[in-house]
Amino acid sequence: MRITTWTEYSLIIAIHLAKADGAGPVAAREIATTERLPGDYVEQILLRLRRAGLVESVRGARGGYRLSRRPESITVHDVMAACERQSFAVPCVTHPVDGERCHPDANCSVRPVWAAMQRRIDSLLSSVSLGDLLLDEQAVEELVSITSD
Repeated sequence: MRITTWTEYSLIIAIHLAKADGAGPVAAREIATTERLPGDYVEQILLRLRRAGLVESVRGARGGYRLSRRPESITVHDVMAACERQSFAVPCVTHPVDGERCHPDANCSVRPVWAAMQRRIDSLLSSVSLGDLLLDEQAVEELVSITSD
């Protein structure tokens, strides 16, 4: 599993919006400046998050973006899925070595390991909300260790 720049930036943007929850919409330019992210990335990520229904845009002079739901109801998995389409790429599905060995009907003893890993990763990511990520690092570490037991 590789955490991409898209995923990292998406979470930074989502957390920024979670911190501003209830204070009104936040301009994309403000997010880019405050978080020191490239403006074009911020715009593209906000578009993906909006298409996924996680954020909504507000037009006008005081417009911008805001979360479409409470931070506690949006998970890390939701954000990753909106921006990456998946949290963990199963190698034999995304990068098959050859047509026969990696065919869905082929007998492969490694595929169940990748599938189990994907389920566990998705379960962990689905158990952590943006609201949780507003806590300090130690509290999140404790939450994640409890969740992963």
